[in-house]
Amino acid sequence: MQLHIEKDQKEIKKHGNYEFPVHISLEKIQSYEQNSFPWHWHPEIELTWIMSGEIEYLVNDKKYLLKEGEGLFCNSNALHSGHMKNGINCDYLSVTFHPRFIYGYENSLLQIKYVDFITSNEDWHSLILKKDTDWHKNIIRQIQGIYQMSITPPLDYELRMHLILTEIWQKLYQYYCSLPVSEHRPQKHLTRLKEILSYVQEHYAQELTLDEIAEHVNICKSECCRFFKKYMKMTIFDYILFLRVQNSLPLLREGESVTKIASMTGFSTPAYYGQIFKRYMGCSPSHYRKEHMGEQR
Repeated sequence: MQLHIEKDQKEIKKHGNYEFPVHISLEKIQSYEQNSFPWHWHPEIELTWIMSGEIEYLVNDKKYLLKEGEGLFCNSNALHSGHMKNGINCDYLSVTFHPRFIYGYENSLLQIKYVDFITSNEDWHSLILKKDTDWHKNIIRQIQGIYQMSITPPLDYELRMHLILTEIWQKLYQYYCSLPVSEHRPQKHLTRLKEILSYVQEHYAQELTLDEIAEHVNICKSECCRFFKKYMKMTIFDYILFLRVQNSLPLLREGESVTKIASMTGFSTPAYYGQIFKRYMGCSPSHYRKEHMGEQR
């Protein structure tokens, strides 16, 4: 399984629909290519409950190790990714909903006072929900209730969902209100990171240089490297190689030759492609193609 993302890392996926912008899904980190899902973002808020195992979860510049029974609040538009940790499988529930589901209509008092207050603050991109904190436990129980309700939806399913998610949002609002007053800064760091990711996504198949990337976001090379590694937890060139391998997988499943794919995805030679592919996937491109050719993802 792979996520489908646009060049600016926005996920291409419907999280519910306009009438009911809520999506509930059971996920397995082991079902993703490379046992991880790549950096992406979406306007929806995401609540995660770890049902079994553990997962390394990254949101902007924060890294979490989420274990069974714990949860996570991931804010609207926050960049996030997840990885298998120590070879341990992880099953988890994902509940995504658009902020509009809470506030109703644009520029309402509910939006301005209670929702934008949280979603517009870059510092509040995420919060781990621990089993030993009472109000966290209450939210985790409510997420578990959402899961049970989704299995056999009652007649008033949508109304109950709205009530539960509004109660969860009230708890988050009360928590963030209790913090020291902080300035709501423009999301310049997140914007810059998205610009870098977008540029790399658009040009990954070409010969990319650090000079070009740094110039695109108008910063020096050393600051570009430092900034990217701080947020992405990997170097720019490690990310480029990872992206090239990821984008080569559909081509292998379609039966393209290794030589052609190496050229199409920015590798200098088929041998180098094979070397990097094995580093990330644990097998050769030819072996992967043989095992997965014809699969629809």
